[in-house]
Amino acid sequence: MIGAAALCAQPASAQYLVKEVGSFHIGGRTVTLDGLPARTIVFSPGSPPVKVDPNGEFDAYQMYVQYVKLERPAAKYPLLLWHGGGLTGVTFETKPDGRPGWQQYFLNAGYDTYVSDAVERGRASFAQYPEIYSSAPFFRSKREAWVLFRIGPSYGNDGQRVAYPDSRFPAASFDQFTKQFVPRWSSNDDATQQAYNAEVDKVCPCIVLMHSQGANFGFNAELATPQKIKAIVAIEPSGFPDLHHVDLQKLKGIPHLFIFGDHLVGPFWEKVHANAHRYAQALSEASAPVTFIDLPARGIHGNSHMLMMDDNSDQVAAIVDGWLRANTR
Repeated sequence: MIGAAALCAQPASAQYLVKEVGSFHIGGRTVTLDGLPARTIVFSPGSPPVKVDPNGEFDAYQMYVQYVKLERPAAKYPLLLWHGGGLTGVTFETKPDGRPGWQQYFLNAGYDTYVSDAVERGRASFAQYPEIYSSAPFFRSKREAWVLFRIGPSYGNDGQRVAYPDSRFPAASFDQFTKQFVPRWSSNDDATQQAYNAEVDKVCPCIVLMHSQGANFGFNAELATPQKIKAIVAIEPSGFPDLHHVDLQKLKGIPHLFIFGDHLVGPFWEKVHANAHRYAQALSEASAPVTFIDLPARGIHGNSHMLMMDDNSDQVAAIVDGWLRANTR
């Protein structure tokens, strides 16, 4: 059980000393292209034309990771923060309404943090299509985000947005949030998994906190190297390993926390929620300690899919921190 003090407590703003801020790229491979036609481009107005040759060696499928190491970390293990689909590590940085995000929250709480931009996202960069990536990119519209992320039940053709009456997402900052969206590809999961596995191998032992699409990569990463992951925090996970093809006995003793918000209605979210319960039950049967939290059942209502951006996100972070303190001593 998590006490009332943990629900209300939150670290003071920016009360920590930083030892090091840095970044690295990890994963990926060199790809060679040849036989493609050259073209002439003017890079900048007034500059002479330049012949650009698209052939040669290129880096592709790498991932970007930014880390912040504290002078005196209170937590035994660093915290890896993995974002969801069509998003980047900005998910955990400053919130769309300008408040500090979960990266700063957990730095305040004493954790070294590693925030990633997965393969094809943000500062990881992306590669040529169709020469390297085998599928076309796709993009998330504002309408899809509003409804799918459960900020509100409808988004009209005229752009009129209807929020849930109890919505905790800062709707006035929705347009700021959608500026974060980046293209994604449906064909790069294997390369993304390899990059995440390489990050775990480089950084861990650690704790992995993952959101939405990122959760499946986290679940598979711990199956690959269970000795390196000391706890898993799954924030509204949307994908899971196939229970018929994995050995969950390898995860015995690794604590898992699942958290879901409100308004889990409709075929998509009802199925995701049911699949999460099914996977959590299988973990429990394999002797992995599991805590499954549906926030409305605890009297916390109105949370969207973007729990780390909602106006009560510090309350949710305090639940995570309290659980980690109890389970990673």
